[in-house]
Amino acid sequence: MNLERYLQVKHKGSSHWFLGEVDSYDNQERLQGVLEKKKYLDGQHKILQRDSFKYNGQVIEPRKIVIQLAKTILNFQTQYLLKNSVNIIGAEKMVEQFLKVNKLGRFDDKNVIILSKLMKFGQVAEYLFINAKGRIDSKIIDADDGTPVFNHHGEMIAFIEHYVFDGITYYTVYTDSKVEEWSNEGGELKLAAQHVNLSGLPILYKSDNEFSNTEGRSELDDYMTILDNMEDVLSKYVDSMYKFMNPIPVAVGQQLKDSLPSEIVGGGLNLDDGADFKMVTNQLDSKSFELVYKTLQQALLDVSSTPAVSMNKTDVSNLSEVSIKLLFSLADTKAGLNETYLKKGFYERWEKVCELLKYKGVHITEDDFMTLEFNFQYNTPSNHAEIIDNMRKQHAMGALSVETILEQSPYVNDIALEMNRILDVKPFEHMNQGDNVGYSDDTEKVS
Repeated sequence: MNLERYLQVKHKGSSHWFLGEVDSYDNQERLQGVLEKKKYLDGQHKILQRDSFKYNGQVIEPRKIVIQLAKTILNFQTQYLLKNSVNIIGAEKMVEQFLKVNKLGRFDDKNVIILSKLMKFGQVAEYLFINAKGRIDSKIIDADDGTPVFNHHGEMIAFIEHYVFDGITYYTVYTDSKVEEWSNEGGELKLAAQHVNLSGLPILYKSDNEFSNTEGRSELDDYMTILDNMEDVLSKYVDSMYKFMNPIPVAVGQQLKDSLPSEIVGGGLNLDDGADFKMVTNQLDSKSFELVYKTLQQALLDVSSTPAVSMNKTDVSNLSEVSIKLLFSLADTKAGLNETYLKKGFYERWEKVCELLKYKGVHITEDDFMTLEFNFQYNTPSNHAEIIDNMRKQHAMGALSVETILEQSPYVNDIALEMNRILDVKPFEHMNQGDNVGYSDDTEKVS
């Protein structure tokens, strides 16, 4: 079902059909979920809603300790996958054009933003266009600012961007052929501008969702419950510690009537022989608290596939390369899933780049585009010297090309630039070798 048929069936051909899509119950429920995630990341946690209580006849405001560990975990996952730039691999002429677009459009930085928002909110959109400078650029649309429109086959047939600025609501409606800009400036909804759409619909990056094929799922849904319990346990334990710092005095036996000598500095109690006086307090069970808190903490690391060593929870020393790989095996698995989500969007992104390059006089064939691949270098601690040595041995055996070495090298970011530099140096090396023909170290120098 195309967009025209969809509008006739569902919206009776209304020109303001996008309002119904944005205001639908399912979409508002999704937007509310995104807003709750943003509030959580901002520090508005469930623990802040703890009620006050009475103690010794006084109203006590309980401790409300907020642990922003979710941000740390999400930042780790983002940087673990994208700390090193994504390498574009394929036909030489195609890669050369793509690297120019990637550099001028700052797409490496946008990749980090996309993955961060993808994990936080489950989905994010990217729209490609040619900016005022004539460069291919992209715009990232947050999950709470964008509403994708799907037909009954699960195909996206339109996209609506909506936001409020200075009390005015703006709508940007993307279709395959055009982009319409609407606003209610002046109190009435009206069409403000209309443009030709050169790149088609925005790219929708989304994670897997067991209940929906068109909507992603936030990573925070797996972390929030565990973190809420960690904050609850820690806050209540601190409250208990402060309450137990107020002991009850207990005197056992008969107190003598005669007072203590007045020349004694301070005060005291005069007790009968065999009597006793002590301050009684409840004993804090610190071991139980430590066990519960560490169990929750380990559960959080397991669920998020975060190595304990990366969060300073494990002491390590003199680890081999294999041991490091084992420690980060869960992180590699998680990074592989995130890599899959990104790759799906990346292929669509660069396919749209090919379309936009045609308007700049650059044509990339379908055969060349079929060679496109992306190489992710995870930010796993490693022995770089050992990696370089292994690649050197493979190259000496004739089993590894220079291009592959540059792609896998931890020291090279711009493969094409480095390859050009190597090719520029080789003619000079041959020239120097030719100049030295016929001479040896034993040749007598004449001054």
